[in-house]
Amino acid sequence: MLAAVFVVRATVADPAKRGAFDTWYSREHLPDAMKSFGAVKAWRYWSGTDPSLHHAMYQFSDQAALEKGTATPEMKRLIADFDRDWPGIPRTREVLLLAEELGPQS
Repeated sequence: MLAAVFVVRATVADPAKRGAFDTWYSREHLPDAMKSFGAVKAWRYWSGTDPSLHHAMYQFSDQAALEKGTATPEMKRLIADFDRDWPGIPRTREVLLLAEELGPQS
């Protein structure tokens, strides 16, 4: 089965908001979303080429698990929570399906 990753990209254009956004995402949103989705793993990044871009990634065992985890009332609640706490911060969502993986031989 293919590994699947759900990616949420947010644009935090105002540099003065990034610290508070970072703290909120780390302490509240990322753990809540990971648990609500039933994700295997979650991580997040700030872009090194565009400091306004924040990416949160949630790993699932396969596409079916991703679809099940993100097609719930909890997803709507998470979106509403984000919109309430961070109005005006645009986001995009994307599903990535693993096509190939290379690495050291075991």
